[in-house]
Amino acid sequence: MLFLCTPSGAQKERKVTVFFLNLRHQTIKELNFLHHLNFNIITIMQNLKPVVFNPDAGHLIRGELWLAGISCEQEQRLKQLEQRRITPTTKLRPMEFLFRLSGKPCFARGELTGLSGKAKSGKTFVSSILMALCFCNQLLSVERIEQKKLHVLWYDTEQSEESTQDILKHRIIPLTGIPEDRFPMEQMDVFNVRGEPMNERLGLLELLVMRYQPDLVVLDGIRDLVADINDGVVAQDTIERLMRLASENHCAIVCVLHQNKSQEDKNLRGWIGTELKNKAFEVYECAKNSEHIFTWGQTDTRKYTIPTPLQFAVNDDGLPYQCSHEQLLEAQFRSQQKMADKLQGSNKLPDLNPKYAHKEGRKHVFDVKQLFIDIMEPGQVYSEEQLKPQIFDLTGAIKPKLHDEILQKAVEDNVIVCVTNPFGKKEYGLR
Repeated sequence: MLFLCTPSGAQKERKVTVFFLNLRHQTIKELNFLHHLNFNIITIMQNLKPVVFNPDAGHLIRGELWLAGISCEQEQRLKQLEQRRITPTTKLRPMEFLFRLSGKPCFARGELTGLSGKAKSGKTFVSSILMALCFCNQLLSVERIEQKKLHVLWYDTEQSEESTQDILKHRIIPLTGIPEDRFPMEQMDVFNVRGEPMNERLGLLELLVMRYQPDLVVLDGIRDLVADINDGVVAQDTIERLMRLASENHCAIVCVLHQNKSQEDKNLRGWIGTELKNKAFEVYECAKNSEHIFTWGQTDTRKYTIPTPLQFAVNDDGLPYQCSHEQLLEAQFRSQQKMADKLQGSNKLPDLNPKYAHKEGRKHVFDVKQLFIDIMEPGQVYSEEQLKPQIFDLTGAIKPKLHDEILQKAVEDNVIVCVTNPFGKKEYGLR
């Protein structure tokens, strides 16, 4: 039988639980492993007899001896920490996702999701799509996973109250397909807090989430929760609080944040952006391809990779609709043509793709055979309107005159054949 207590001068005197030591052929000298733990042996039962060895005895003694030197508060905290121990057999709550994009689950409950992009790149359009999805089964090519309608909390820190109301009334509700007078506003909590003090906005968000228990929280934008986006301590504390808020309330929090202002730098802005990127479960990027064409794609994820971005256009009513690749190319082509018109006579034109073009003196020479083999399928007929955006996309040539020259050279070199249809339109095919 063994009794132990803390050394003199320790914060707390404590008698450790009595152990029956099952040791095999152990001597008092061989118990000296206890001394490095800084404990004094008070009493040891005399005439220790050889018994069957218990391999857990040393572990139990060491654990109890260590506890003898800490406070009750520390011991209680350790017991609480044991609840967070993870093993291969730990029973955890299954991950739940709100939506499915390109067949892959996304926007996880209990996690943060980053939504980034340059100014006016479509972030609010994407936020509107997500909020509308909570009330309809599918929008564009994004599906809602759960059968029931979801509860939304939109926390707008950026826009005016008029803009927030306009987006709700003329974009989000119309996207759901539900008439305004029948829309379930009891499941859509919208708050514009631009007029609230900055240092109170995060605390107010926490109160609203705990009060209304939403499934989806759209925080537009996270930058307005902090006075200085480059304050590392504040940024870390803010992200930690948002992570805890999402976890404890089992909701998905979408944090909208601008990218850096430089056109080439797509990093999330400030230290708050760095923390969000590091801690978020997923990060998505919005980009504007032309005046009415946008792309929304995943850049980072901890689980399901979504490799194909979603492309969408905006109609005259300001509502997004899914855009095909051909429509995107056409829009980009028209946009680049406008750029070319502005750059006429300038030397600041984009570089051409070296796979299809090389320079001889001051003139570019195009490998039209390789170009049209990559563009066209044998047996298919193409119009100029179809070919020119493809020429632009592969070569990088933005001047309309170059597109005409490339087509003419391909015909002259017998790479493609050109005929005029009964309607007077030129059609092309691969030879």
